[in-house]
Amino acid sequence: MATMKIKKGDEVRVIAGKDIHKEGKVIAVNPKNNTVTVEGVNIITKHQKPSMANQAGGRIESEGPINISNVMLLHKGEPTRVGFKMDGDKKVRFAKKTGDIID
Repeated sequence: MATMKIKKGDEVRVIAGKDIHKEGKVIAVNPKNNTVTVEGVNIITKHQKPSMANQAGGRIESEGPINISNVMLLHKGEPTRVGFKMDGDKKVRFAKKTGDIID
């Protein structure tokens, strides 16, 4: 299985789909399904009946997962591809556009 190039907490921009050009922070990464959940992107509505936990019930809005191929990492406000290289004996991510080390 390939290494995920986007991690939780990264700032990303959506490059395909209904939410194209939206930006947000990665909330969750699912390497098994190659999906990420991004703050404020792919909002889905779930209808919920009233229960003891949620007295009012109603429509609950939350973020849904999107494919990782539809997002691109933002580095200094610009979308960039991500690569890996060795920095001494440590493997680090770097921005292919600028060559800067990300983390």
